[in-house]
Amino acid sequence: MSIIIRREQSGDAQAIHDVTVAAFLDAPHTDHTEQFIVKALRESGALSISLVAEYGGKIVGHVALSPVTISDGADSWYGLGPISVLPDSQNYGIGTKLMNAAIQELTEIKAKGCVLLGDSGYYHRFGFEPRAELVLPDVPPEYFQALLIQGELPRGIVAYHDAFSAKC
Repeated sequence: MSIIIRREQSGDAQAIHDVTVAAFLDAPHTDHTEQFIVKALRESGALSISLVAEYGGKIVGHVALSPVTISDGADSWYGLGPISVLPDSQNYGIGTKLMNAAIQELTEIKAKGCVLLGDSGYYHRFGFEPRAELVLPDVPPEYFQALLIQGELPRGIVAYHDAFSAKC
């Protein structure tokens, strides 16, 4: 399977929407707003990095990165998510390729770090781990993870962009 990872281009929005809806359709622990979050991030100019996975000319995966704020004033931190892969394209390493490309992009823009919500069993292999210094309110700490790319780990409460409240 020859997968191409590339930046989102104009004209990709509908395919990204469709991939996101399909990827989260049967997922546990979701309120099925992920596609609205991506749209709201894009429309607000907060979709800092948007990568797609393409196979045979078709978009089969997507990952979004947007800035987060940390109560201690730390800058250059990003939130990863949502990350989506079409159900029939899962278990072929597409998510891994998207994650590695996202981390590479963050490194290239000199980001200091990245946070995400997810299963530590999966994301640990990319260097993410729960950090007591960083808190996302109302989320079990084992699911909120951080990757330090450079500098020192900040301490504080993390807030995602307002687009993460999008419901439509």
